Amino acid sequence: MTDRYAVFGHPVAHSKSPFIHHAFAEQTGQDLRYEAIDPGAEGFAAAARRFFAEGGKGANVTLPFKEQALKLADEALPRAREAGAANTLIARGGRILADNTDGVGLVRDVTQHHGVPLAGAEVLLLGAGGAARGVLGPLLRERPQRLVLANRTPARAEALAEAFAALAAETGVRLEVHTWETLRLPFTVVINATSASLAGELPPLPPELFAARPFVYDMMYGAAPTPFLREAARHGARTADGLGMLVEQAAESFFLWRGVRPDAQAVYERLRAALTG
Repeated sequence: MTDRYAVFGHPVAHSKSPFIHHAFAEQTGQDLRYEAIDPGAEGFAAAARRFFAEGGKGANVTLPFKEQALKLADEALPRAREAGAANTLIARGGRILADNTDGVGLVRDVTQHHGVPLAGAEVLLLGAGGAARGVLGPLLRERPQRLVLANRTPARAEALAEAFAALAAETGVRLEVHTWETLRLPFTVVINATSASLAGELPPLPPELFAARPFVYDMMYGAAPTPFLREAARHGARTADGLGMLVEQAAESFFLWRGVRPDAQAVYERLRAALTG
């Protein structure tokens, strides 16, 4: 019998996950079917429970259900507990396990696909919402020299820094909080985890931030560069969007489900061609 997998989101019709996971299955010879399910704004828990009761083997979870996915699970694995949210659900032994592969997806894309070392780097992480929290632990474990959280409202960034203070101490990373106005430059890596790109906006950053030509990464992606990446490129900075992170986090989910690690780079290239085609 063909194994069933799905991605839950609202909306979810735009999701690239079915493309990615069917490509992984074709590449690795796995017999599975992967679908997109939109349960409506209030229907996630019931739809997810029904999916697993009917034999679903695993699911990805995207906005706005990642926190609900963590609560739904019978057991939260360490990465999901740390992130406070789950993007991957796994059926195992009659139970539902929750994991979060976003952070490892980002780290692999930056370090392996783009060849940018994070160890010893000066990293600026913009934003203090769920996207930032989901990647902060894996970023700290790469042991940058300094990691700065910058957010429009400092209180959220301060709360996030407090939640990860023990891990920062354990890894020897100087974890700081700043507003847009108090940033101490330069940085070698800048990661945008804000939702500004969705609205076509730019965070009010000092113009000299990009002039030092850091590696600039936007967790959003699209057929064309985001305004954030266009501004960085205008100053000569090297840039990348979050499409590689999307594929790498999916590859980690696929490995958790199937025990086989696909070639993420090959699928990334297919997806990029389809997106820009």
